[in-house]
Amino acid sequence: MLLPVAFFAVFFAYPVTAIVGRGLKADGAWEFGRVGEVLGRQDILDVLWFTTWQAAASTALTLLVALPGAYVFARFDFPGKALLRAVVTVPFVLPTVVVGTAFLAVLGRGGLLDEAWGVRLDTTVWAILLAHVFFNYAVVVRTVGGLWAQLDPRQEEAARVLGASRLTAWRRVTLPALGPSVAAAGVMVFLFTFTSFGVVQILGGPSYSTLEVEIYRQTAQVFDLSTAAVLTLVQFAAVGAILGVHAWTVRRRESALRLVDPAGTARRPAGAGQWAVLGGVLLSVLLLVLVPLGVLVERSFAVGDGYGLDFYRALGELDPAGGVFLVPPIEAVWNSLSYAVVATALALLIGGLAAAALARRDGPLRRLVRGFDALLMLPLGVSAVTVGFGFLITMDEPPLDLRASWILVPLAQALVGVPFVVRTMLPVLRAVDGRLREAAAVLGASPLRVWREVDLPMVRRAVLVAAGFAFAVSLGEFGATVFLARPDRPTLPVAVARLIGRPGEMNYGQAMALSTVLMVVCAVSLVLLERVRNERTSGEF
Repeated sequence: MLLPVAFFAVFFAYPVTAIVGRGLKADGAWEFGRVGEVLGRQDILDVLWFTTWQAAASTALTLLVALPGAYVFARFDFPGKALLRAVVTVPFVLPTVVVGTAFLAVLGRGGLLDEAWGVRLDTTVWAILLAHVFFNYAVVVRTVGGLWAQLDPRQEEAARVLGASRLTAWRRVTLPALGPSVAAAGVMVFLFTFTSFGVVQILGGPSYSTLEVEIYRQTAQVFDLSTAAVLTLVQFAAVGAILGVHAWTVRRRESALRLVDPAGTARRPAGAGQWAVLGGVLLSVLLLVLVPLGVLVERSFAVGDGYGLDFYRALGELDPAGGVFLVPPIEAVWNSLSYAVVATALALLIGGLAAAALARRDGPLRRLVRGFDALLMLPLGVSAVTVGFGFLITMDEPPLDLRASWILVPLAQALVGVPFVVRTMLPVLRAVDGRLREAAAVLGASPLRVWREVDLPMVRRAVLVAAGFAFAVSLGEFGATVFLARPDRPTLPVAVARLIGRPGEMNYGQAMALSTVLMVVCAVSLVLLERVRNERTSGEF
């Protein structure tokens, strides 16, 4: 735990504490009375209430829509499965400003629904909820589906032989085994929707505001750092409480599971019921994922009254009139890929060590280790604006004089990737029967060899899934990166946001084209990862 603790202390706790201190200190003295003043305002209470209930509704709706998808990807084998898995993951890495604009084109004035049926959902909570499902569908599919694919289906079949119905067998056998994984996915979705920023800002209009939106407004527009600091503390405390309850619940339900080769659990759908489930999942993916992405691609080619490649050609050129870029926008592709690779490596190292420690149920420091379980998720619940701005004001003096260094970007991205690595690997590590480790130790294996011979073969699939999550999160991270990326090394999300923020059809078209490039890069990367994962996990068990 030494390295994960040191990493989070230096690159998370220190910057966040520094920015909060600047907001709540005056003339060297703490002004804690400001907390009561801010929380007593009716507008702030309205923000807190909306943030909470929309996050709960978004999480419930996402689980309802995505759990059938997790089942299909875990148990069914059908043509194009790897490509479809990559497609449903693409929304997770798109910048929120791009997704908000795409959904606005579908749900807003002059959008697809408005033209077809005269229905508008922009500036309503339904637009926000649907966009959140769009974003977080992959979280449930990959987190729950990854474990579901490794559960032995013969246990459920045995229950049916003993007289249980299909639903009863699933409820009594499969659901308890999936419980910790479903809870982990639910917590991640809740945290992302609890801290939602771009989606609410674009689709909610002036009527709706989450804590993240209000923190940004108080920091960048009103310049009220004390109110922003109070809201950051509130968000921090709320997320910590949620994660504490989650960790306690999961520990009460976790147990050793019999894991099998996932290649042997996926079969071609049989019967009308299974084909109906597959068809329903494909329809939901079409409506919730492919339609918004299709609108995004269509806008990248729309030039005047026709279609062309003008916006894509412009990505390779510098603006002759000057602009916000010191390099052609297309160079953001290489920048994003290189940052994402470094951030993924850091996230796997830190998250893998933390997950291995958290999986142990013995030792003198087990209570302290369990407490760190919840703390690892806090970067998902703390304002990215706070983290990014905190990096700028703390990483400017020796021995951490990193403000001019490129490494700040992957460090910030790794902070968000680590929780995904931990939440993906931990259920599988805890499902490994501890007696296997004990038997290997009795036979003389060192702790390192026990990990290599017992744990690693069983969690290799989870490691690759975690790598996919970390890579995807790094590609799409925007909140902190926008403060840290230099003008000569912009990332794709930062470049898109800057282009959207500039007036003119060419800038907007380039933003759509660059977003399409980001979507394609993500899809290709995830397809390659799927192939590597399938090759390396075949025959492991």
